[in-house]
Amino acid sequence: MKNLVLIGGGYGNMRVLHRLLPNQLPDDVTITLIDRNPYHCLKTEYYALAAGTISDHHIRVSFPEHPKLDIQYGEVEKIDIENKQILFSDREPIPYDDTVIGLGCEDKYHNVPGAKEHTYSIQTIDQSRHAYNKLNNLSAGATVGIVGAGLSGVELASELRESRADLNIILFDRGELILSSFPKRLSLYVQKWFEENDVKIINCANITKVEEGLVYNHDNAIEADVIVWTAGIQPSKVVREMDVEKDAQGRVVLTPHHNLPGDEHVYVVGDCASLPHAPSAQLAEAQAEQIVQSLQKRWKNEPLPEAYPQFKLKGVLGSLGKKAGFGLVADRPLVGRVPRLLKSGLLWMYKHHNG
Repeated sequence: MKNLVLIGGGYGNMRVLHRLLPNQLPDDVTITLIDRNPYHCLKTEYYALAAGTISDHHIRVSFPEHPKLDIQYGEVEKIDIENKQILFSDREPIPYDDTVIGLGCEDKYHNVPGAKEHTYSIQTIDQSRHAYNKLNNLSAGATVGIVGAGLSGVELASELRESRADLNIILFDRGELILSSFPKRLSLYVQKWFEENDVKIINCANITKVEEGLVYNHDNAIEADVIVWTAGIQPSKVVREMDVEKDAQGRVVLTPHHNLPGDEHVYVVGDCASLPHAPSAQLAEAQAEQIVQSLQKRWKNEPLPEAYPQFKLKGVLGSLGKKAGFGLVADRPLVGRVPRLLKSGLLWMYKHHNG
């Protein structure tokens, strides 16, 4: 029997599971899923968990059940490509015949002194729970500093404003206008929403140091009772330590079939893969579809296509609390209630089809 090992139960490997199970898996192949949690986590909703507007249960989805699926829990320490096994610090290794690495990302602190030690994160469900406890135990009138005004920072700031109207919220944005990579109409809409809802935006920010209760912007200290870091990501430590070719962002360079060059048994999906788009759940799922095709053809000893079609991503949707949102769908900017309803609908459909 061959063993396909899926490392990480994120969006990419969940799509692999649902494409192969219940009846697309060859008779001589079994699947082992490795994750630190006993459920799939909806990472795109961690901001709401941290803000206290949804429950922990709301962002958990059960892994599928199947006789040929073995779910193992643990913290992966190393991927031994030479000996084809997954290493742990507290348990025996797990061997593989084929593996799909989907270990996700971690915060990137850009060598800012004190950032890792003195800020909270929403990169994992545990970190988001920790941030929730700290944010929601703040006294009235406390100040929250959010470093980084990408999608995560914007959604966290807006959701926290609805959850805790008594808090002072400061959003540090390195651009001249918030969400500068989006069309200007969207940026102006989001910036205006924050102004109308009393969220302070500091544009052209440059965080040079973080201390307990202090954020240094251009070396000027600004007080904050809690500081949350949403200012960039990097591949997980396990992937960063792999001796394989990587791009400038530290993501693994792959063949057109999404495996390591020279090793057709190791695939990388999601945030750790070098792809021509910004990391997202949608991208991980699209990539997983092609990985499944590669695996199935190799299992059948069939030739692989020279290349797969380019990914067709549908767009980006962001929320501003429960009643407003923004998005870019088919290159068309959307603002107001419609993109918020679209995002809620997509979340419901995902949970319905994967739960």
